[in-house]
Amino acid sequence: MGDSSASSGDPPELQEVLDALDDPDCRAILRETDEPMTANELTERCDIPKSTLYRKLDLLSSASLVREHDSINPQKGHITKYQRDFEGVTISMNEDQTFSVEIEQPHRTAGEQLTDIWSEMRDEL
Repeated sequence: MGDSSASSGDPPELQEVLDALDDPDCRAILRETDEPMTANELTERCDIPKSTLYRKLDLLSSASLVREHDSINPQKGHITKYQRDFEGVTISMNEDQTFSVEIEQPHRTAGEQLTDIWSEMRDEL
């Protein structure tokens, strides 16, 4: 999943958010990710093939609805977990009759922000 739009600060496009929320697999993933989960855990919980899961996670990440948590486990190496990354989604119509979307994301501690930056740097290497 290299694209982490949520942490880069770029707001998602309305259609990306609508596509993600309209997808039944994406909604199943969002229901399960109130706590960080690995891809293996999500494939079991959501009954989604791993290749499909990664496509859905990319869609959710582009829509700023899920984010990655990377960590190092001495026994297992690099571990990536995924967590729901919004408290609310608001779709509104502007004065010029166009729609806009706002993703209300939870407050991040300085440590979480640093982890996001490190993850972005790792993806660039």
